[in-house]
Amino acid sequence: MIRKKDKTKNVKSSNTKINNISRNAYIFFLLSGLFAVLLFSSCNKQKVLHIYGVQDNDLVKILEEQKIKVELYSNVLNAAKSARRGEGVLILADNYPKSQVDVDEQLFQIIKEKELRAYIEFPSEIPGVSLSKIKKAKAERAVVNSDFFGGFPDSLSILGINGLHYISTPSEINKAHIVAAKVAGFDSAIFGLPEKYFPLLFEMENERVLVATTNLSRFVSGRYAPAKEWAATWSGILEFVLPGVKLEPLHWEPVVKPSYAKADLLPEDFQRNSILRGVEWYKNARMLIPHNYEDSLTQLIESGIEKIQWNSEMPIGDGSNGVFECIFSEIDENGKQPIGIMERGDCVSETAMAFATAGRVFGNNEYTSTAGNLLDYYLFQSIATKDEYGNPEHDAYGLIPWGISNYAWYKANYGDDNARFLLAAWTTAAFTDSDRWDEIMMKSLIALLRTTGQNGFRGGRIDLPDLDKNNWEYYFNRKIINPSPHFECYLWACFLWAYDKTGDTLFLERAKKGILKMMELYPDKWRWTNGLAQEKARMILPLSWLVRVEDTAENREMLFTLINDFLKLQDKSGAIREELGEIKMGRYPPPQSNKAYGTTEASLIAQNGDPVSDLLYTTNFAFLGMHEAAYATKDPKIIQATDKLAEFLCRIQVESKGHPELDGGWMRSFDYERFEHWGSNADHGWGAWAIETGWTQGWITSILALRELDTSIWDLTKDSKIAIHHKKLKEELLPQK
Repeated sequence: MIRKKDKTKNVKSSNTKINNISRNAYIFFLLSGLFAVLLFSSCNKQKVLHIYGVQDNDLVKILEEQKIKVELYSNVLNAAKSARRGEGVLILADNYPKSQVDVDEQLFQIIKEKELRAYIEFPSEIPGVSLSKIKKAKAERAVVNSDFFGGFPDSLSILGINGLHYISTPSEINKAHIVAAKVAGFDSAIFGLPEKYFPLLFEMENERVLVATTNLSRFVSGRYAPAKEWAATWSGILEFVLPGVKLEPLHWEPVVKPSYAKADLLPEDFQRNSILRGVEWYKNARMLIPHNYEDSLTQLIESGIEKIQWNSEMPIGDGSNGVFECIFSEIDENGKQPIGIMERGDCVSETAMAFATAGRVFGNNEYTSTAGNLLDYYLFQSIATKDEYGNPEHDAYGLIPWGISNYAWYKANYGDDNARFLLAAWTTAAFTDSDRWDEIMMKSLIALLRTTGQNGFRGGRIDLPDLDKNNWEYYFNRKIINPSPHFECYLWACFLWAYDKTGDTLFLERAKKGILKMMELYPDKWRWTNGLAQEKARMILPLSWLVRVEDTAENREMLFTLINDFLKLQDKSGAIREELGEIKMGRYPPPQSNKAYGTTEASLIAQNGDPVSDLLYTTNFAFLGMHEAAYATKDPKIIQATDKLAEFLCRIQVESKGHPELDGGWMRSFDYERFEHWGSNADHGWGAWAIETGWTQGWITSILALRELDTSIWDLTKDSKIAIHHKKLKEELLPQK
């Protein structure tokens, strides 16, 4: 029960008329009543909690469910003055992070004189402690620094405080129970604390007072995580303020959560509903770029700004102006995440695929039209196929730039991004019943082929300046080996598909050489990017399509060897656990020191065994590969594993009434043991809570739709007429000498 109260109640005594009672009996009655009152007062002495704060504060709302009498005040001193000796007081920040709670020495004097037990957050001053300015955390995270919470959360446990701002204080403060520090680790600081850290929660010397230099009480609206650890943290604080009072377990409804709990029975139409929410997310999140935004976006990007805040007033685009890249992982103090405004080709095509597949599932012409608009925009209207990429005399002719928002992205050409653009584009073409992109797609296939070396490897990236320096023959004739499925294997899938449509054996030859060499080096000599699991996940697709074009015992053995190893990572929930290889073989391993945290791309885990699924680099592409493998082999084990994975993905799709920009999305990281969105946010670009329009949202939505339609990409596109452009374009781009 919570009452607003700003002054102490006046208790009026009533006169009781006593008739026909003896004087002794009356005295006994009075003494008995007095004893009962004293006993009641003693039992409930510390059950009143006096709070300065606002009614909609997260903690205040949760305390309504507790069997604690709460008095709420709008004046800091009144909260302390109204408390009886030994009672508890909470001073909660009401304008965080803009301003601190205005307190003075009088408050601390009252607390001392009345022996109150208090928690004070984000105060303007603390007696005997030097306070500096408010700082906004960069890479610092909250870390438990003592056994104050009884072992859970334990010392060195990491707590997520989104939008962390704190008042800088001397790090040598004693009894600092939670500190802000730049630390590496998944859910604990595996390298300990660095020399420099800042107290976030500490006990005042010789006082019954806890001080927070930040705001700990907005843990629901601020989306602090993990949930159980935060419930235990607040139980520890409340038990300090109200010793001896048994609290009920703290519960709240997260504002962002999975759509279904781990043990929930799924409704009959769960997959169909997930597809609908997945494609509607693009509109609710305002990912489709509106008309007349081009100039404003260009100005922002030229000034170094690559993100904007989501708001419901933004118009919803129709695909004619492209799609934004992502929702960034950065979460502010209100639980909001910004939009990443860069435009990249793979995201455009993969988003088009999501709309095209959903359009077919629901018979929705608007979705289908949006899909066509997106590909028309990137391939016909934008600069992606113009200038160097559209010039037959230039060695970049036919390639597709990584992005078009600035030159740094325009000059870059990743083979794997080009390949996924094509995979998604011909899926879109099949569902929109259109051949208008076929010539460009064939041109791109041959452009990729002529920049792939004799051993079937292309390398990670070839930029425009590289092509200016080295002509395409240099790349076509070189004999490199790049044992990185991340960068190579989707090219092979495209080449196998092109061979099936054209009969051009050069596509088959280079794909097979690359695949065979890659599997010869499997797995210890593979160079992994963010983890070894993602490399295995990506390799499933080309091996599946190799079985399509050459269904031999050898090819099936390679496929099943890989899949059987990969499925060892699948949890009973359907989740795929992240896995690291040898650190020396990793391009972006987990941070190997506290200093390295947040400085580059990185894995979501700190070490093998951390129960995390990565939906940006691994699980999403495993879903694609396993789906195609199931149709290629009809193997019951693969089919069952894919079904489990599909159910898992539908369960963990984001549900959020308060954040329409997130509802229906799939975030990069998911802890399948806690069953909440949690992971190491060490990646400086695409962190744990990012939602990528193409790699994640595009592929998951589309494969769910293909399941609903009971088809595969290979079967869907078997009647493509793209081959009619092959002869002319090969003579133009890859003339025989």
